[in-house]
Amino acid sequence: MSDFWARRKAAVQEEARQEELAQEVAAKAELEAVQAEKTDEELLEELGLPDPDSLGEGDDFKPFLADAIPARLKTRALRQLWKVNPVLANVDGLVDYGEDFTDAALCVENLQSAYQVGKGMLAHVEELARQAAEEEAREAEADGEPEEPEIVTSVRAPDPKDKEAVLAFAAEQAEQEQAEPIEMEWDEDEQTPSAPIPGSRRMSFTFDDQRTG
Repeated sequence: MSDFWARRKAAVQEEARQEELAQEVAAKAELEAVQAEKTDEELLEELGLPDPDSLGEGDDFKPFLADAIPARLKTRALRQLWKVNPVLANVDGLVDYGEDFTDAALCVENLQSAYQVGKGMLAHVEELARQAAEEEAREAEADGEPEEPEIVTSVRAPDPKDKEAVLAFAAEQAEQEQAEPIEMEWDEDEQTPSAPIPGSRRMSFTFDDQRTG
């Protein structure tokens, strides 16, 4: 129960803080809108500040950094400070980040990049893969329908000890191949068919000496 009231109290405080912040933002926006309609001279007179361009070395620039000062007056004061302060005006070139290394001058307005935070160039790579797949599909359609794959039927050989099954299988295979039946010899002792015995062959050799003689 105590956790419930603690969370409720924290939620009420957060709501009040958000409401206060919203009021501050609205008041600041209203003030900026009013100041935008006035000239720099009118604003300096209302705020009781001197002309920032008239300030010199040793003068106080802090009043121009207050929150109520418009941004354009702050910019003028800081530019004058950079001019009158020898430390800021005479940069020796050895200061880190002393120059503008950005590409703001070369950047195209409203430039969009394919890079995504946390994903990198994933979307770009996926798009290239999709285009490549479509190109392959178009090429396949242009070449014609793909040839049907050859169907290979496997035939299970009969038990070698079954003489009738072996002879029937041999006759069936011979009939399918439109060839003469295969003659096979059956060994009654081993109960297994043996391969056909090839006929005897007679070979003759002729030597070069016999030809010349």
